[in-house]
Amino acid sequence: MSIQAAFASALLDPQRPCPEGVFSANGADPASRFAVYRNNVQSSLINALAVSYPVVMQLVGDEFFRAMAGLYVQSCPPQSPLINDYGKDFAEFIDSFEPAASVPYLADMARLERLRVQAYHAADAQPLSHEQIATVLSDPQALSELTVGLHPSLNLLASAFAVVAIWAEHQQDSTLAGMDLSHGQNALVLRNGLEVEVFAIDHGASTFIQNLRLGLPLSQVLETAPAFDLSQTLALLISHNAITHLHHKVSP
Repeated sequence: MSIQAAFASALLDPQRPCPEGVFSANGADPASRFAVYRNNVQSSLINALAVSYPVVMQLVGDEFFRAMAGLYVQSCPPQSPLINDYGKDFAEFIDSFEPAASVPYLADMARLERLRVQAYHAADAQPLSHEQIATVLSDPQALSELTVGLHPSLNLLASAFAVVAIWAEHQQDSTLAGMDLSHGQNALVLRNGLEVEVFAIDHGASTFIQNLRLGLPLSQVLETAPAFDLSQTLALLISHNAITHLHHKVSP
């Protein structure tokens, strides 16, 4: 193992001794100085997870969250210098973390919060004005081959639990009392200006939006989507500036 690999491994594992070759310029004990540095690094990573997953932390409490996050840090070291990238597979870790099994919706809440982080850091894109969209949609002859471009921040999540409702309750002083937590929801996440927004949409609307993201023409999307309210779904996308371009697909 290289010196760098040994240092990195010891940095995230408190059971490992101070790596050989580490010394202190001021004569202090290298092991104690390294222990302080290791603690600072691990605390920083745990704090980063707490910032990215605030509702997950609220659901299990600070002590449980930090213990779980500490184990995640030890098993999943950072792979990118960008701190906002850290924890992107935290939901998968929670899925396999047996002590969290009593909160069955916890992993999906982590997935929803990860989509919010991704939306916040997604590329900018200029939305079409409502007038531009209305002009294109007013021509029935052009709709069949129309493809709809959506904002890069937009993403979807299908959950067997009421993740949007649970998330929304934690944005205010409220409780989950009386809520049917096992009522599945589809979430739409997007950034409108600088604000990341979360909406609960039905299965048909989610399928419709997903197929738009795949670049399928509007006519094909409408033929394959389960029943849903088209006007309401388009109004949601338009009013929250999620449509960035409309193209007419040229048939070969």
